[in-house]
Amino acid sequence: MAGRKSTIFYSVMIALSSLVAGMVIASQLGLAPLSMAGSLDIPKTNSSPLVGPIDAGTFRNIAQEASPTVVSIRTKAQRQASGGGLEELFGFQSPFQGQGRQGQGQGQARRPQAPQIVQGAGSGFIIDKSGYILTNNHVVEGATEISVWLAGMNDLDLGLSAKVVGTDILTDSALLQLTEMPEHPIAVSKFGDSATIAPGDWVMAIGNPFQLSNTITVGVVSAVGRQQPTAVSSRFEQMIQTDAAINRGNSGGPLLNIRGEVVGINTQIVSDGGGNLGIGFAVPINTIRDVLPQLMKGKVTRGRIGVYVDQKPLTKTDVEDLGLSNSAGAQVTKIDDGPAKKAGMRIGDVILDFNGKPVKNSAELVAMVSATAPGTTVPVKVMRAKKVQTLNVTIEELNLDTERETPAPETAPGLNPDEPTDTGFGFSVEGLTARQARRLNLPSGTGGAIVSDVDPAGAAARGGIVPGDVITEINGQKVATLEQVTKALTALGDRTARIVVFRDGGEVLATVRKR
Repeated sequence: MAGRKSTIFYSVMIALSSLVAGMVIASQLGLAPLSMAGSLDIPKTNSSPLVGPIDAGTFRNIAQEASPTVVSIRTKAQRQASGGGLEELFGFQSPFQGQGRQGQGQGQARRPQAPQIVQGAGSGFIIDKSGYILTNNHVVEGATEISVWLAGMNDLDLGLSAKVVGTDILTDSALLQLTEMPEHPIAVSKFGDSATIAPGDWVMAIGNPFQLSNTITVGVVSAVGRQQPTAVSSRFEQMIQTDAAINRGNSGGPLLNIRGEVVGINTQIVSDGGGNLGIGFAVPINTIRDVLPQLMKGKVTRGRIGVYVDQKPLTKTDVEDLGLSNSAGAQVTKIDDGPAKKAGMRIGDVILDFNGKPVKNSAELVAMVSATAPGTTVPVKVMRAKKVQTLNVTIEELNLDTERETPAPETAPGLNPDEPTDTGFGFSVEGLTARQARRLNLPSGTGGAIVSDVDPAGAAARGGIVPGDVITEINGQKVATLEQVTKALTALGDRTARIVVFRDGGEVLATVRKR
């Protein structure tokens, strides 16, 4: 019995010694204790109305409460040296900029340059006591080292090391976690509801512009739902526009409402030289909140159906021409070899309903599709030839890396027309020759006329027609000859022309409105 007790005693002592040794080693390596690696507790969203007076202490109180949640982020990345500048919108800056180049251009031979260590700076905000931080993807993209300074830390102090947990290039968001924690508890941000803000609402931005830590700027919401380009050239995100001063280094910092709650992540500016012009953009916090659980897993998975839709809203003329009851819906302008094409969708279809929910506009359709799990089969109602049809589309996974690497379509080569025919829509056409068809890799039996010239100030240019486009369909009718093209366009009079053209290996819808 005594021997058994002794064995149990020594086993317990060995286990305790191993635990203590592990904690000592972790502290020496700057690693977070195991208790720090908990699950993310997403801040609750406060959707109650913004009410109450604004007085002399309002913004001071917001600044005092929210500033401790805002952090300064500095990164190091290894990049190949080039002849161009290394500054970006909110800037990775080369620490060697303006140095070590005096000899160039004075008869000295250029030598291959070794990769440079490039430093970057941005902002972020803490969302969980375990050390989770939200920032922009472009602040930490490609970083080999990430250091974080909390509010109150001196610039001469060593920053706290952090790691990337997950990133998303579409929302330009990144979730970080501190790998070493401060001795004191950390402050955590509160979330507001970005869906409740409106133009004219007061907002505050906190960040580290030009590495001036915890800088406060105040302004108003200038607009909501602004369609802004993303790192993926073919995709847009709806953002909050504000005139609160945002400059290089503000990236990743919070945009706050008058309760001090985060309603957006400051992401873009419009600038003529890197400085503030009163036009800044923030990704709505509701958008980020929805992808946070996936950021925790390291990757955001989205659905796709393989269509491009017109960003412009449908007009009254469109409603009449297409047989719609109202202007809700999203018109398909291009289809790739994906789920929609397999389900029978066509260029020119107007998507009215997705998975049982009405589609208000193109942006809403994109959000619906993105939020649908790949592998799911959903019913999609479309208007085609003034009749409603239902297609069953199986969602596949969206690969943003592939889309990001795909170059933007190039304008077709210029033409030397013999006798171009004016269409009355701001462009001229000529008959399609067999040689042109081979050069453009047209599928057998495709094409009626080729666009030879486009008036840069005309209706066709506004609708997206470019020289070299091959017209294959007009308002739902296939055209196979120059005569059919000119006859179909003449018959339209002043009506809108929905022209399907073959360009860069695929068909695209161009909507040409004379007025």
